[in-house]
Amino acid sequence: MLKNILVALDGSEMGERVIETLDTLALSKDAKVILCHVFLTPESEMELPADRPQQESPTFSYFQIEKQLQSYQEKLSVSSELELVTGEPAEEIIRLANIYKTDLIIIGSRGLMGMKRIVQGSVSSQVVEEANCSVLVVKPR
Repeated sequence: MLKNILVALDGSEMGERVIETLDTLALSKDAKVILCHVFLTPESEMELPADRPQQESPTFSYFQIEKQLQSYQEKLSVSSELELVTGEPAEEIIRLANIYKTDLIIIGSRGLMGMKRIVQGSVSSQVVEEANCSVLVVKPR
């Protein structure tokens, strides 16, 4: 039976579908769900002076994402935690899965094909390849 499940959410419409998929799983009462979101670190941010205020660049602010994850959290019937981290999405998802010793990662797929997939990369494919546990990829409808 699944004890620890990491659910990777990116702030897109796929989040609802991923949560719906999580709801279909038969979870034990002592299962734990970790809802996570990874904020990208822009390469240019690494070169900015730390002693000067910077403009906020992310499309979704930290608080918007946190509020969205909390709304998903309220719908869950098992205990849960939130993890909001910064870094490369696939690497951070795998790192969190290892920290929490998850039995399953649930992640959405953007459904990219051809050149878009090559150029933009596929976080879900990288997670499937590198994770130490099973991965459930939720596809768009």
